[in-house]
Amino acid sequence: MESLNPTQRRIHQAAFRLFAERGTSQVNILDLAQEAGVARGTVYSNIDNMESLFEAVASHLAKEMHERVNKSFNSLSDPAPRLANGIRLFIRRAHEDSQWGAFIHKFAMSNASLREMFSSQATTDLLSGLSSGRYTFEKGQLLSVMTLISSSVLGSIFLVLEGHKTWRESGSDTAELVLRALGVPPEEARALAITELPALPSLD
Repeated sequence: MESLNPTQRRIHQAAFRLFAERGTSQVNILDLAQEAGVARGTVYSNIDNMESLFEAVASHLAKEMHERVNKSFNSLSDPAPRLANGIRLFIRRAHEDSQWGAFIHKFAMSNASLREMFSSQATTDLLSGLSSGRYTFEKGQLLSVMTLISSSVLGSIFLVLEGHKTWRESGSDTAELVLRALGVPPEEARALAITELPALPSLD
């Protein structure tokens, strides 16, 4: 949202909260104006339509999370700990910011920007792990592996949001099971899944 003026930023932040809570079809201009604390005319003059507003919100969220997770990998070259950390960073953030978690859980599979958030860096790391022998799956299975990872993360976010598991339990279990599915030995997969997780870096 770097290019937005203060009023637009306020509207986008209000839209994010409403979309996370209600979904896209249950939000109208009046709701948005009330949530943002502005007049309806101000909303009309600052957005084209609800569809483009949603896409802008989702695109910003995806770009921001992708850049922060990628920045946290600066000192890691091994694809296995990168994957273990990436999985847990998503799940921990859903715990720390339940609105963010709800937005991701609702829309990650249906929105192209959010799908790209999951797949862009992970695809590179998976192919790197495959070529180095770190992972054992067929190259033709890459799309299925990506679906396995993203659906596992979203399922874990659901468990955390619903209070069935803590983020540490859900994150570690998911990271361990995904790594084992990719061919990482069980003991190593567990060790990587419970390693201290770094803070999610801010974007300067």
